[in-house]
Amino acid sequence: MFNRIALFRNDRAVSRRQLADAVGVNPQTIGYLERGDYKPSLELGMKIAAYFGVPVDLVFSLTPFPSLPDALRLAGDA
Repeated sequence: MFNRIALFRNDRAVSRRQLADAVGVNPQTIGYLERGDYKPSLELGMKIAAYFGVPVDLVFSLTPFPSLPDALRLAGDA
């Protein structure tokens, strides 16, 4: 499973501890998730997405996310 947790955290200046406290897990769990060492439960994935105010599929994916330049190019083609 792939995720953009670190991207959302950094964009919004949220620490691992802040996110962990908000979703009820240990800060180490957030680190494990960001590195792909741990797959979240559906509930945890939904809590993380809700924290950032975005749909789950913007944070988590079964396939790699496109690079930012590719995503911007695709968005420009739409």
